[in-house]
Amino acid sequence: MIRTEALDRLPVRTAVPALRHALDDRGVAVLCAPPGTGKTTLVPLVLAGLTGEGPVRRVVVAEPRRIAARAAARRMAWLLGEQPGGRIGFTVRGERVVGRDTVVEVVTTGVLLQRLQRDQELAGVDAVIIDECHERHLDADTVAAFLLDVREAIRPDLRLVAASATTDAEGWARLLGDAPVVEAEGVSYPVEVLWAPPVRPVKPPHGMRVDPALLTHVAATVRRALGEREGDVLCFLPGVGEIGRVAGQLAGVDAEVLQVHGRAPAAVQDAVLAGSSGGRRVVLATSVAESSLTVPGVRVVVDSGLAREPRTDHARGLSALTTVRASRAAGRQRAGRAGREAPGAVYRCWDQAEDGRLARFPAPEIKVADLAAFALQAACWGDPDASSLALLDPPPAGAMGAAREVLEAIGAVDGGGRVTERGARMSRLGLHPRLARALLDGAREAGARRAAEVVALLSEEPPREYGDDLAAALRTARRGQDGYAARWKQEVRRLSGQVEGAGSGGARSDDAVVGLVAALAFPERAARARGDGAFLMASGTGAELRDSSRLRSAPWLAVAVADRPSHAVSARVRLAAVIDEPTALLASGHLRVRGEEVRWVDGEVVARAVDRLGAVELAVRPLRQPDPELVRGALVEGLRREGLGLLRWTRDSEQLRLRLAFLHRVLGPPWPDVSDGALLAETGAWLEPELSRARRRADLGRIDAGQALRRLLPWATGEAVRLDELAPERIEVPSGSRIRVEYGGEQPVLAVKLQELFGMGETPRVAGVPVLVHLLSPAGRPAAVTADLASFWREGYKAVRAELRGRYPKHPWPEDPATVPATRFTSARLKRS
Repeated sequence: MIRTEALDRLPVRTAVPALRHALDDRGVAVLCAPPGTGKTTLVPLVLAGLTGEGPVRRVVVAEPRRIAARAAARRMAWLLGEQPGGRIGFTVRGERVVGRDTVVEVVTTGVLLQRLQRDQELAGVDAVIIDECHERHLDADTVAAFLLDVREAIRPDLRLVAASATTDAEGWARLLGDAPVVEAEGVSYPVEVLWAPPVRPVKPPHGMRVDPALLTHVAATVRRALGEREGDVLCFLPGVGEIGRVAGQLAGVDAEVLQVHGRAPAAVQDAVLAGSSGGRRVVLATSVAESSLTVPGVRVVVDSGLAREPRTDHARGLSALTTVRASRAAGRQRAGRAGREAPGAVYRCWDQAEDGRLARFPAPEIKVADLAAFALQAACWGDPDASSLALLDPPPAGAMGAAREVLEAIGAVDGGGRVTERGARMSRLGLHPRLARALLDGAREAGARRAAEVVALLSEEPPREYGDDLAAALRTARRGQDGYAARWKQEVRRLSGQVEGAGSGGARSDDAVVGLVAALAFPERAARARGDGAFLMASGTGAELRDSSRLRSAPWLAVAVADRPSHAVSARVRLAAVIDEPTALLASGHLRVRGEEVRWVDGEVVARAVDRLGAVELAVRPLRQPDPELVRGALVEGLRREGLGLLRWTRDSEQLRLRLAFLHRVLGPPWPDVSDGALLAETGAWLEPELSRARRRADLGRIDAGQALRRLLPWATGEAVRLDELAPERIEVPSGSRIRVEYGGEQPVLAVKLQELFGMGETPRVAGVPVLVHLLSPAGRPAAVTADLASFWREGYKAVRAELRGRYPKHPWPEDPATVPATRFTSARLKRS
């Protein structure tokens, strides 16, 4: 029996006529409706014709999370007076509850991606709703792009709705071809904001780590909220571990403490979503409760201000969830949960001044996540570089390049990025490509069941209490009775069925199988011990174990999970398995390189024959006669690192370089650029043949830099002969002295004793530029500076004469310097001559 009264209370009903009209007219629409308005539950029922309006149509609803998919299906079935599996069904990874009469099917976006790869037409489906599209999950963006392709190419009749809990819908409307935007007003009550920062500063999050002091403060704030406010409390925390720790600190509160996250048992999820049975509740939740789920009875929200987002360090081959500050948009969504049914309050565990510095929106996953799975989906779709896909944000070129390298290494795509038969099979496994490779190759080496057990551990990281030893975690999961173990066993059954018929692999121990499969999944993380719990991964990144880890004595590790805090040199190993060198070579053989290495190390050329696995050196021996080209390259690297000072520079060669730099700046080509960058880029033009003859650092010190620089002079144009004319090394002054010109500054400088310029009326010029004359006393000390001698004789000389004639009475100081000869000598010496 349809619960008509409950359906009629849903605020989104007022927007249904406009949504119907948009879909009838354009086939696409963007629906904006706040959480709790019924967009996830009423709209699919209406579009499917299950509320008595319009013909019956098949509708697929795509949710970003399994918990949300199950909850939406149960809610819609309840509204129809049914159980899931009748007209309402759901499909998530490892669980399918549908029947012959199913009209509305709720799926995760990952499941819908798999379905689209198998059946691009979506035969029998009339409409698809992509729910919570504002969260910008990568699978949702990809699903939307594929569906738009389908509509354009083969199913123009397929209706498509992008449903968002925010009003930031312009981008989605544009993506869907200027689709109409239909907005539904939510029923919201005022929410009082209380700023509740910790009394003492807490450390910012890094990697997966959250300062325990912050979690203690959050628990205290929950207790405060229970004492100050009525109703249930919904507390947002970044992950399962933090939820567990805060739950432990809430022991003894006068309320039922429930934990809601993607790993929570279905019975707990149902209990939370069903509402209170009488007493007060504290619901500790991840961001899944921001918009995907409606938790009845909540009047108070406590917000830790943290969230988990995927991040990838492509340079080090590390990708993981990372704790970040939640965006302002997320903060608004969370606060709004307190005002769904009555006025409420939100306690924000940070300072109000910090709020304005938070990001406006969460980072789109396509911008920050590992793109290997996306790249494989795009390749299977026939668009390896994703250039033709309609995406709100294009994938970053660097991340796509890194993803392509991973896919090529595991045989999922060929050199042109086209999917291989092996890659197509990987894409159908519902796993990250790395784990798909580990399952397929691990099953061949060790048997389907045991490979599936390890891959299931890797696909959902075990709880921290399982420890950092992957083999020990496997044994714990096998005998475990907790929620994680139950999900793990279900996933093992699913994966085992995907690779039946593979070898038994009975010769290897369980520990050896765990290490092999982990190494197959993460070949660049095969790591050799460096001592004292430190390891070097094949990727070149250092890795360290906790002091208490039992893995510290292992000679090799397959690192499954690691993160690298921004301030740390090495990554922290959170989950790994012991392996030996043959296993590392089997799993990571494509990274093995044998060859000659000639490099500049610690100020000298080092030549070695090296057998390496990525950055890990397996064997090394010195080379007696290294390749001369490799030696030359090492010497050039030395010049880049330590500078051109490795060459022999005399005063004359340094002056030549300054003269050439001056001419290049003033006149330009053909006078050469002699900056460090230019000289290092053109070593062949001026350092040969000496550079190719050199074998070590000392040989560089024998190269006359000045002689080498003369090779860069414009001999071919004939300009080289004008070097001394345009930028003379010395200028002859009236006294007969030849004074060196210094070219190091903006203007050439001529430092000369004042008496030696008597009779010189105009400032000397070089290459048309007046020199800056530093006029010196008879003792060589600065007396005046001028770039205009004529003006100095008229206006400045009198004052200088008055100051210096008393200090140096033996030298000539005529009133008119033009009337006496220039001299280097005293007045007496001048008379004798």
